[in-house]
Amino acid sequence: VQLVESGGGLVQPGGSLRLSCATSGFTFSSTAMKWYRQAPGKEREFVASISSGTGVIDYYDHSVKGRFFASRDNAKNTVYLEMNSLKPEDTAVYYCHFGNYWGQGTQVTVSS
Repeated sequence: VQLVESGGGLVQPGGSLRLSCATSGFTFSSTAMKWYRQAPGKEREFVASISSGTGVIDYYDHSVKGRFFASRDNAKNTVYLEMNSLKPEDTAVYYCHFGNYWGQGTQVTVSS
């Protein structure tokens, strides 16, 4: 199993980024996926989840609801996290996750 995040970077407050998590080694279309983040000095926290299949069911932490949107492309075995109206407090390493598996993370820094 491999989970490889990408798309992080430095963005100004109010900006947008789209993270990707390319996966392999399991039946992606049948697997619900989650996004977590970990800020310096803080515990890893839940950000968003998206159901298996067409991904019609998604959940978000209250801190990102209405700004972040999870989606998936089963043909590409990839899950995405669209992040809008970014705030400095969104600065963290972002991870995709399912079961016992985690990616290596991608750094998102929101700063002017």
